Amino acid sequence: MKPLQHTIEIRVRYNETDGQGRVHHAQYLNYFERGRVELLRSLGYSYRDVEAAGLMLVVSEMHVRYLGAAQFDDLLRLTTRVTRTRGTRIDHEYRIVLPQGDREVPIVEGASVVACIDRTGAVRPLPDYLRGDRR
Repeated sequence: MKPLQHTIEIRVRYNETDGQGRVHHAQYLNYFERGRVELLRSLGYSYRDVEAAGLMLVVSEMHVRYLGAAQFDDLLRLTTRVTRTRGTRIDHEYRIVLPQGDREVPIVEGASVVACIDRTGAVRPLPDYLRGDRR
């Protein structure tokens, strides 16, 4: 089955940059979260729906590889892919590029594992609409 993916554009805001005028390295984690939220929305659900069901999706692993640098006012393209779901976890991959004419400059790549828990912190199965191996 083809991996589920969703792409969004992100305009770099001034407050997301560091003293060198580049996007602060930690900001990319916020971009990844935005990508996961919008991917869920593209399925017809919101993170609010997940929480209303008494569940939370929490990051249990995060890997980031920095390949380039983005600056204030750059318009980035983030693609978020679900590469696998299993019982209580979802694996994501991320790719952020800076489009420049007919080419894309890679900025950041990442991967995460997100676990499903309830309000007490106990691990819970993923809701049906998030299940299924997407390899």
